[in-house]
Amino acid sequence: MKVPVFVMLPLDTVTMAGNLNKPRAMNASLMALKSAGVEGVMVDAWWGLVEKDGPMKYNWEGYAELIQMVARHGLKLQVVMSFHQCGGNVGDSCSIPLPPWVLEEISKNPDLVYTDRSGRRNPEYISLGCDALPVLRGRTPLQVYKDYMRSFRDRFADYLGTVVVEIQVGMGPCGELRYPAYPESNGTWKFPGIGEFQCYDKYMRASLQASAEAIGQKDWGRSGPHDSGHYNQFPEDTGFFRRDGTWNTEYGKFFLEWYSSKLLEHGDRILAAASGIFQGTGAKLSGKVAGIHWHYRTRSHAAELTAGYYNTRNRDGYAPIARMMGQYGLVLNFTCMEMKDSEQPEHACCSPEGLVRQVKMAARAAGTELAGENALERYDARAFAQVLATSRSESGNGLSAFTYLRMNKRLFEGDNWRNLVEFVKSMSEGGRNPHISELDSGRTDLYVGFIREKAVSKVKEAALV
Repeated sequence: MKVPVFVMLPLDTVTMAGNLNKPRAMNASLMALKSAGVEGVMVDAWWGLVEKDGPMKYNWEGYAELIQMVARHGLKLQVVMSFHQCGGNVGDSCSIPLPPWVLEEISKNPDLVYTDRSGRRNPEYISLGCDALPVLRGRTPLQVYKDYMRSFRDRFADYLGTVVVEIQVGMGPCGELRYPAYPESNGTWKFPGIGEFQCYDKYMRASLQASAEAIGQKDWGRSGPHDSGHYNQFPEDTGFFRRDGTWNTEYGKFFLEWYSSKLLEHGDRILAAASGIFQGTGAKLSGKVAGIHWHYRTRSHAAELTAGYYNTRNRDGYAPIARMMGQYGLVLNFTCMEMKDSEQPEHACCSPEGLVRQVKMAARAAGTELAGENALERYDARAFAQVLATSRSESGNGLSAFTYLRMNKRLFEGDNWRNLVEFVKSMSEGGRNPHISELDSGRTDLYVGFIREKAVSKVKEAALV
């Protein structure tokens, strides 16, 4: 099975002024990618850029320029509806906050954003607690997301299904369906901390209270768990997450069920809207799930729980997500495809490979297509070989596409570029080339050399990125 490869464009592909950034360099880069056999590219359509001048004042001009350029090169485009801020997470090299008029509403009512137990507010994404309340100048966040997607659809109707082949629907921080349980900004969280529950804005608290009262357990609704520790602790340091901790009691199950189902309902609301808007356009829809692989080998899977995935030694937290996405015909996009267990620090109890296996099985059982990304920037042959291994499948649940993170200057350097070209070729042969690191020195080198001399010299001239 051929697995098409896409490459993620730089975060600042469109400037704060709404123009395409360094169009000459972009043109040269796209030409090089096309010659390498890449299927297409992926770009974030930032809410903070497009709707920054005021409610329903959309500026798609920079994106229009990009889409035309991508079309000219015969490439495809995956567009992310990015309703989150850029900045404060792994690999974020630039800062694009939410639209100024939204930030103004947040400063008047700080409960519009996710909040942790100590009252720390996170400005990355609007809290799902107010999805259905008219808190954004008379519109609900859900209406705002709908209007934005509709505006994109109408503006680019002629390209949908032909050039724009996929719309990835943002549902949380980093565009992922999750809570911002592990924020890196200001050093709040560091790998491999367990993270913290993000349910302390007034809307989430009211919901928790109502859920507890509905089952006659008023006390359970007063607050989140008091013994769940802090961002950078380990499961065993806490009463909640340790081996025989509160997570496995009646109260723990009630809380985790509530917290994770709020996230699922949020995803469901946005996906229902998106599938209505993009139905019949020919563009695929996808949704992204985070690869939280640390503490995966413990019983409670603490880091997954705080992010909203109720996945433990005795409960599958990814099956309901895969089913929800499958119901709307979505592609489930999953990260950490490049990671090996053996590369992770022992004390963090990581298992990216086990996690990927579990998600593959969940997607397969739900009849949901699975696509992949690498979680961290990697250019080495070992990472590419791991993605190849992951994308292959004897049991019919391989990957439908792979998006490589990320296009920048380094990608076009010597061995890095050669590794990418060889990887794309192997993926197009259905991942049937386990010897990606031992390049056959004949045809490939000639081919790579030819591409590199022609295209890469142009890229260098254009002083990429």
